[in-house]
Amino acid sequence: MNRRIEWWVLVLLVGALMALITGAGLAAGADFPMVRLETRAFPEFTDDLNGDRLVEAAAASIEYYRKLPPDRAIAYGTDSYPAAQLVEGLTRFIVFHETGPSHRALKKFMQQHAAVYAHVDSHKPIDVLFTGYFEPELAGNRTRSDRFPHPVYRRPRDLVNVDLARFASGCTDEIIGRHDDGTLIPYYDRKTIDSAGVLDGQAEVVAWVSDPVGLFFLHVQGSGKVRLEDGEILNVHYDITNGLPYRSIGKYLIDKGALKKGEVSMQTIRDYILAHPEEQEEIFHYNPRYVFFRTRPHGAVGCLGAPLTPGRSVALDRAGTPAGSLLFIRTQKPVCDAAGKIEEWTGFSRFAVNQDTGAAIRGPARADIFWGSGAYAESAAGYLQHPGNLYYIVIMP
Repeated sequence: MNRRIEWWVLVLLVGALMALITGAGLAAGADFPMVRLETRAFPEFTDDLNGDRLVEAAAASIEYYRKLPPDRAIAYGTDSYPAAQLVEGLTRFIVFHETGPSHRALKKFMQQHAAVYAHVDSHKPIDVLFTGYFEPELAGNRTRSDRFPHPVYRRPRDLVNVDLARFASGCTDEIIGRHDDGTLIPYYDRKTIDSAGVLDGQAEVVAWVSDPVGLFFLHVQGSGKVRLEDGEILNVHYDITNGLPYRSIGKYLIDKGALKKGEVSMQTIRDYILAHPEEQEEIFHYNPRYVFFRTRPHGAVGCLGAPLTPGRSVALDRAGTPAGSLLFIRTQKPVCDAAGKIEEWTGFSRFAVNQDTGAAIRGPARADIFWGSGAYAESAAGYLQHPGNLYYIVIMP
């Protein structure tokens, strides 16, 4: 298949994207610089999960760092640390954690061995808006039927992605489109894919599902599970998008007066669509981005290629945050009944890791917690929109 791209199209796109990327990075760094905190400014290190699955999360970051050149520098503000040192530091943290330390011992360890960073404003850590995501589960089948008419598509054969790092030094983004007579043009938007049959013969179908609203949220969440009629579960994961920008249907519903700002959640959006089926296509098509999936033998995997740990893995903006970093977060979580209904909200703090990103996560004041799957995860992911604080930690070897 001919994937030649007109050189002048590539030059223009690279130039435009470099300007956007550079501008975004300068804005984030200039507004809220990441600085190393003095020991007296450290947060109170308490973990509401009592260390559960923390080793698993940290080990995933260690595996990521080990795949990098040992001297690859990971930036923390104006400081940087080689990947090999971060491996040693996280290993030391795991060994210490496995001793079952008391709160006093943890505080002493952090004061003696941790460098703690935060994005600051007026010398204080900024408020970060925390949201959540999870793995939805959909009912499906391998063949199309009246009950299962909605496709979960694999990557189309005519989709082209161009790694800009191979053409422009320092560029970390990519162009996604399709080729038309030797020229790269934008890929089809959601409306065209849904209504024009453009993927017939171009993309294989992982499975056919029954719930179009659930499928849309699968696109938003990036990964999930499809439970087939015979009981088999397919783990479906983000592969690539059509390259078009993400637009929030929650904001769209606010702007048109359908929902109020304070009541928008995944659940209220679903309720509105189910109550107004005649508006479903209009609402979905407001977001032109379309996600294509692949299957994996295991659960959710983040953008670093590392398995995500429920409650521990966090998605941050890749620009300006150290990939794989040990984190400490403070925000709110729901207290739910057995059915996942929220009874109240309570504050919590815990260690976490920076292992993912998302289209809506932009700038240092946004963070998205991965909650896993199930009723509690769906409630936490759907309703969490709370402020908090975020710290980046380097353990000295």
